[in-house]
Amino acid sequence: MTTTVSAIAATSATAPLTKTTIERRDVGPHDVAFDIKFAGICHSDIHTVKAEWGEPNYPVVAGHELAGVVTEIGSEVTKFKVGDHVGVGCFVDSCRECEQCKAGLQQYCTGEGGMIGTYNATGKDGTPTYGGYSQATVVDENYVLNIPDSIPLDKAAPLLCAGVTLFSPLTHWGAGPGKKVAIIGLGGLGHVGVKLAHAMGAEVTVLSQSLKKMEDGLRLGANEYYATSDPDTFTKLAGKFDLILNTVSANLDMGAYIGLLAIDGTLVELGAPEQPLEVPFFPLAGGRRSLSGSMIGGIPETQEMLDFCAEHDVTPEIEVISADYINEAYERVLASDVRYRFVIDTATL
Repeated sequence: MTTTVSAIAATSATAPLTKTTIERRDVGPHDVAFDIKFAGICHSDIHTVKAEWGEPNYPVVAGHELAGVVTEIGSEVTKFKVGDHVGVGCFVDSCRECEQCKAGLQQYCTGEGGMIGTYNATGKDGTPTYGGYSQATVVDENYVLNIPDSIPLDKAAPLLCAGVTLFSPLTHWGAGPGKKVAIIGLGGLGHVGVKLAHAMGAEVTVLSQSLKKMEDGLRLGANEYYATSDPDTFTKLAGKFDLILNTVSANLDMGAYIGLLAIDGTLVELGAPEQPLEVPFFPLAGGRRSLSGSMIGGIPETQEMLDFCAEHDVTPEIEVISADYINEAYERVLASDVRYRFVIDTATL
């Protein structure tokens, strides 16, 4: 037995997304069923739908920032009850057996099948996974998050990818009082990073192509804001930062940005560039600097992030849209015309 729900799907890399229906599995002993109230639009959705990261398994129902309300729980479920506010991020399962899974780092699962994505993946039952651009879903309780009551569901949705993508490296590299942190790009990811780093007590600088979002950046918690189109920026800020988080997916002049790091500083790549990175030796070795990458967060860390955001009143800046606006929203994301995250009201499905 399955349940049929409405959804928005991509059927090819070039066709507009259209309304359809999908099947959700019956609730098993360890499953949580919930009505999806809001789903964020992440740039990853667009890359996947447009086959920019390889040919996906069409039809693709994208969306890995799901926030909703529990409607049914399995007989063995202990962590949730009907009516709870819950969320699901970028994955819905993993091997559960490997060292990474046991350490709560499911995003780095190395076991058989690896991390099972919320969409465009194959579940353990052999059926395709479908994401948040839909009315409801069923997910194993171990991959569902508690959304604190103080975070509105529409604002909670983007935290489940954008939020933890920034929270994870900020905490891993010890952002806090006395640390100088730079965020490259003030978009869907970057603006959340500014709020989080500020809430952690770090000194925050935004590095953006131009100064057009400067007022926003300072309002969101940045101490300083610089345009990277101005060559003086790289002279002025040389050797300043303990940690730089790159949220943009464009290929940057890595030598110039690595030169902004203090001795032992780290530059972390969060946006996935289309071309391989070209990293010069001397800026890296000349300051014992590190170049790293980071990918979302595991279940315990994502829950920690949600609780931190509730405690410090950190929420993303969103624009709520109806389901029939998704194609326009995609165009606007590609034109960098969103402040700062589109969130679909799935009641409009």
